[in-house]
Amino acid sequence: MVTGSNAASAKENSVAEHPTIVLVHGEWQTGDAWLPVADRLRGDGYRVITVNLPGRAGTPLAASAASLALYRDTVITAIGAERNPVVLVGHSFGGITISNVAETIPERIKTLVYVAAFLPRDGVSLLDMAKTDAGSLVVPHLHVDSAAGVMRLDAAGAALFAQDGTVEQQALVAASSADEPLGPLATPVHLTQARFGKADRVYIKTLRDQAISPAFQDAMIAAGRVRLTLRVDTGHLPALTNPEGLTTAIETAAK
Repeated sequence: MVTGSNAASAKENSVAEHPTIVLVHGEWQTGDAWLPVADRLRGDGYRVITVNLPGRAGTPLAASAASLALYRDTVITAIGAERNPVVLVGHSFGGITISNVAETIPERIKTLVYVAAFLPRDGVSLLDMAKTDAGSLVVPHLHVDSAAGVMRLDAAGAALFAQDGTVEQQALVAASSADEPLGPLATPVHLTQARFGKADRVYIKTLRDQAISPAFQDAMIAAGRVRLTLRVDTGHLPALTNPEGLTTAIETAAK
C-alpha cells in the first residue's frame, strides 16, 4: 500500500532524478504560452520553471528599458540556486535569450533546447536572421510602432503562427499577443566558442512552420552544431497545438 507520505517521497525523488526544465517564451508571448507543456512535464516528475520576460503582463516595463541583457538576467535569476542540472528550452526568439544565458553561465546548463527557435551565431540580431528567411510568411503581418518602441503582430499573423490549430486557438493567440519591444530584436548577440560554443544543443523542428520556415530551421541546425534534431508535425506553436508531442520531444532532449 502506498501512503500519502510515501507517494510524496516518491515524487520528490523523481524530481531530484530529473534535470530542472526552464521554459523561455518567444516574441509576442508570455510565460503562460508554456502552461500546457509545463503541466505535462510536472506530471512526469520534472521540476519546471516558466519565465515571463520583462515588458509583458505580470512584468510591466517600458519598452525603452527592455534589452537582451535584461532578458538574459531574468532567466539567470529564475534559475537561481537550482541544484539539479538545468535544461534550458527556448521557443522562437527565446532561442536568442537562452544562447545569451549559456554564454554567461555555461557551467549551469546541461542542454539548450531550441523549439522552432532562432539559433544565432556571434554578431547577429534576430532581425538580421529573420531577413534571411525567404520562406517565412510573417513579415507582412508585423507592424512597427516607432513612437511606442514596439513591434506588433496582427490577427492574421497570429492565425499564421497557429495555422495547424483550431479557430479558437488562433483567436487565443491573437487575443494574448503582447507588444514586442524593438530594442532586443535589433541587438546583436555576442557569443564565444569558449563558452556558448561548448553547450550541448538540441533542436526541435516544426515541420509545418510558416513563421520560421522549415528550410531556415534546417540551415540553422546545420550551422549550429546541434547534437540531436527532433521533429514535431506542427506550425510555429507546438506548445498550443500539440503539447503532448512537444512534451515528449523535450523529455527526449533532456535525457
